[in-house]
Amino acid sequence: MQLGTRWPVGGETPARLPDTVVAAIREVEAEVADLDTTNWRWTLTWLEGRPIVELDDGTVIRLGPDGEATAARD
Repeated sequence: MQLGTRWPVGGETPARLPDTVVAAIREVEAEVADLDTTNWRWTLTWLEGRPIVELDDGTVIRLGPDGEATAARD
């Protein structure tokens, strides 16, 4: 596993993320728009060359082998 970076909710995503992952991030951010996410951050890690993005609330976005991004909450 390789640590990537962290950024705030609503902030600019890392340029190397696939468009499907960015779209999933924006969908999650729209779902939590009514909450106080001022201190929430996304964390990007890489596992076997695929991005895994986790929000401080436990939401995890993974890129599947088919190129589709899926979001799940713990």
